[in-house]
Amino acid sequence: MRPTGIFFKTYAAEARVLETRRSRLWLLALGVMLVALPLFSGPWLLGQLTYAFITLIAVYGLFVTVGMAGQINIAQSAFVGVGAFTAAKLSGLGVPFWLVIPAAALVTGAVSVLFALPASRVKGFYLALTTLAAQIMFPIVILALPMSWLGGLVGLPVVSPELFGLSLGTPHGLYWLALVFAAVAMFCAFNLPRSRLGRALRAVHDNDTAAGVMGIPVARIKIEAFFAGALFAGVAGALTAYYLQFVTVSSFTIFASVWYLGMLIVGGINSPLGPILGVAFITFIQEGLHTMSNMLLQSESGGSFDGGAVFALSSIVLALCILIALIFEPRGLAHLWHTIKTNFRLWPFPRN
Repeated sequence: MRPTGIFFKTYAAEARVLETRRSRLWLLALGVMLVALPLFSGPWLLGQLTYAFITLIAVYGLFVTVGMAGQINIAQSAFVGVGAFTAAKLSGLGVPFWLVIPAAALVTGAVSVLFALPASRVKGFYLALTTLAAQIMFPIVILALPMSWLGGLVGLPVVSPELFGLSLGTPHGLYWLALVFAAVAMFCAFNLPRSRLGRALRAVHDNDTAAGVMGIPVARIKIEAFFAGALFAGVAGALTAYYLQFVTVSSFTIFASVWYLGMLIVGGINSPLGPILGVAFITFIQEGLHTMSNMLLQSESGGSFDGGAVFALSSIVLALCILIALIFEPRGLAHLWHTIKTNFRLWPFPRN
């Protein structure tokens, strides 16, 4: 449903993501606000937003693999870890960050192909097990390698990024760095469905047998879906390494992969707007629950509570929030936003 008076003379104009001048102005205003935000905010808020931007990039990788191609991936956290360890190793060798981040993305993409080859021949439950094997193998391989390679159980330190002699390891620098790459990831995710590869991914997602009959190389498209999703994960991993300043295998667990998938499902698995809404929703709930848990532990009666039990309870509450969101809006928050926008454009006239 488009606003009254909006019409198009060319297919390119109709295929635009932002159809009206008002929407483009709102996006520009949002971009200016996000760029200027570090000038009047504290380090805590900058840290939370930086990590949210990094998470958004990783979830966009799942959007390509799971949402567009229909290939279940429970190893996104492992792929993020591959990018993080690659960035830590290269930064220790003195490689500049503007080469480290694309190198981490390519290495992660190459690793994902190793698991995409068998995954291209299976579906459903067996595909989930294949990606689960990648998640389980990640810490085993890291710990089995010589400590001089990737740090083993200890981990690797990360050298802060620099640009023209200026350090980007500060809260302001990391925020702007994550914001730039999140904007690039969002641009790619919104435009990918309109490309030839995006249409092929959708065809394979809907019916891979029919897609093969139409001449689409199904096996190659599935491998490319894993590779493209892993590129996003590699970038997110490199930014995570710079954000944490020290990487260990304990930072990239299967629980993180499950949360990535949960953010995508809650936000909307079929819309590029879904990862933004899902990450914002889950991050807001997480921080709210963690704040309440800290307040409870610091209160006068907090001595009778175990800290681990309180934070475990907050995780259970967060999972229940996700289940409630799926029950009442199974198509995600993106569909809810589309419904609200449509009703606003039709008001005060009835929908029928």
